[in-house]
Order: sequence, then structure tokens, then C-alpha cells
Amino acid sequence: MPVLSRGRHRNPKRGACFMELASYLAGERWSDHPACTHPLLAALARLVNDNTSDESRAKLVRLVPSIIGLASDDLRMDAHIALRCATTALPVAAAERQLALAVSVLAAEEMLARLDGAPSGRMSERSRRAMEEVPHAAEQARRFSRAARITEKGFRRYAAPNAVQLAVVGIVQACIADPDALLRTLLEETIAECDALIHGTPQPADAPAVTAPAHA
Repeated sequence: MPVLSRGRHRNPKRGACFMELASYLAGERWSDHPACTHPLLAALARLVNDNTSDESRAKLVRLVPSIIGLASDDLRMDAHIALRCATTALPVAAAERQLALAVSVLAAEEMLARLDGAPSGRMSERSRRAMEEVPHAAEQARRFSRAARITEKGFRRYAAPNAVQLAVVGIVQACIADPDALLRTLLEETIAECDALIHGTPQPADAPAVTAPAHA
């Protein structure tokens, strides 16, 4: 069985990142971008793998099987992943990262409202709590967001991946006791939320209401 380590690997004998191990277990061609997992969820897994310390990375192995089969082309998946990441990182991130993360929260909430046919400005309890932790950044983000409207294509291609990247970096650089543990929790909770979206399994109580996405 390949051993988890940072980065890409030519073959299992040289080790594996989280998603390479997923491709191996799924019986796919060796790759860190396997078809068995939603691209943005896979991106989060790679980032968590590469930004977790060597001492803690082995604790990620138990999550690998649970990410297999979580694939969908529904944009709600991207929005929920981005929202979970941004709301997790926002309360702990350094001040210089809070505005971008708060904008990410609002963009994901707006995209979900649009896709669900709900009124603009709808916000989950989790998002409200996260924004209340950073009132100055939240107010700046609201002013910025009122002047900008992102397209669905732009959200999938740029805004959602940026939210995931910002969140992981924000957690890694945060002044908290155990960033590895928070990264691991973020990945675990995001996997659980994606599983709920695709398979209808019970989801976290603080997740916004969703409708089932179309399967890829």
C-alpha cells in the first residue's frame, strides 16, 4: 500500500498523495485527478495533504475511501465546498485574509440562492456565525459584493477554487494550536457534506438546505 506524502508521485512505489491513493483504491489509472471525485473536492484533498505535517498526514488515510464516488457536475457541489472551506477558515484567519474569505462566503451563499431559486441575501446559520466573528471584514465584503455579480462559469472556474485555496492557506498560517487537526476536520466535514448532497446521507446540522445534485 502506498504511503501518503506531499506532492505528485510517478507510481505507488514512490508514495502517494491523498488523491493518488484514492485513484489506486478506486481501480482507476494512477492520478491525482481521478474521475471518482468532484474536481474541487479533490483539490481540497490535495491541498490538505500537502499542507499537513509529515507527523499528522497518516491520520488522513482513513478518509480516503470516503471520497471515492463523490462526483457530480452540479454547481451546488462547488458552492457547498467553497462555503464550507470559507466559513471554517474565516474565524481563525489573519486579518489580511478575512476580507477575501468573507467575500467568498457571500459569493457561495449568493450562488446557492440563485441555483435554488431563493431570494438574494439568504444566509445559513453557519455563515452568519462566521461573519459575526469578523464584523469589519464582513461589512467591507458586503459593500464589495453589492457592486459585483459573478457568473456561474466564473464561480466554478475562479471564485470557488480561490475560496478553497484561501481557506487552506488561512488555516495553515493561523495562530491556532493545531492547524493540522482543523485541516483534517475541514476535509472530513466537506466529504460528509458532499456525500449528503449526492447520496442523501444525513448532513451536518449547520449546512444550508440543499436539493440533490445531478450525478456526473
